[in-house]
Amino acid sequence: MTTQIIIVLILTFVINLITTLSYSVRIVGIRTGRVAISFALFNILVLVSRTANGFQAPLLAKTVENDIKVGVFDNVGTFRLIIFSCSIATIIGAFLIPTFQRVLSKAVVNFSIHKSMGKLILHSFSKAGILYFKDNLTIPHKDNISQIKLDSEFPWRIFILNIFAVAILTIGVLSAVYASYLNPDYRTTASNLSAFINGFATILMFAFIDPHLSAMTDDVTLGKCSETTFRKYIVYMTIARLLGTILAQLLFLPSAKLLAWTATHI
Repeated sequence: MTTQIIIVLILTFVINLITTLSYSVRIVGIRTGRVAISFALFNILVLVSRTANGFQAPLLAKTVENDIKVGVFDNVGTFRLIIFSCSIATIIGAFLIPTFQRVLSKAVVNFSIHKSMGKLILHSFSKAGILYFKDNLTIPHKDNISQIKLDSEFPWRIFILNIFAVAILTIGVLSAVYASYLNPDYRTTASNLSAFINGFATILMFAFIDPHLSAMTDDVTLGKCSETTFRKYIVYMTIARLLGTILAQLLFLPSAKLLAWTATHI
């Protein structure tokens, strides 16, 4: 395994861990009554995720270029390992959600008082901040899992849409880069076709899934929906995310073949 792939695995893990933890931000906003500040603070982690995402594709592309130069045109095992790291990061992120809720809630309250990002960051890495994280380290309560019921109230539409959106976003960059193996003559074109797949998933996310969760967030704030019901939805979305990363394993090669064909006929 090359250094580039090891770095990609780490970056992919960080990206998916942060994305999974994002589900808890709405709960923090509801509990603290400061939804805007909650998202503003979480956006710092989003910047880390976006930066990591920016390095992912070039590192993978370099690996493909090196393989093609030595006559290797199949490295599917490495790419499946990267997708598997998405599943692992999602599972770990799910277990860290309760801890992250408490830590972010504390950060929101502190920022509301001091209104200084510098002080907040320094406190986070101070001895008191580290001890606070250690003291609040916990795992999801079993009641959150036992409340799952596949009845008429289960949000099947949003659940299934989230599975497909996550699966497509997971393989967007990976399948585009892997298409370079399948169509080396047009590998530059193929590696730039990730938006061809990601665009569909983005539409699902921003047109259907995010508006639904945003509406539920407002309903909880207004007292029209209980926090318990909302927390169940977060559990559903986390499970859907995990299933999406598993589905990505099945969609990966077909998507890469589609992009390889598209690179020739575009």
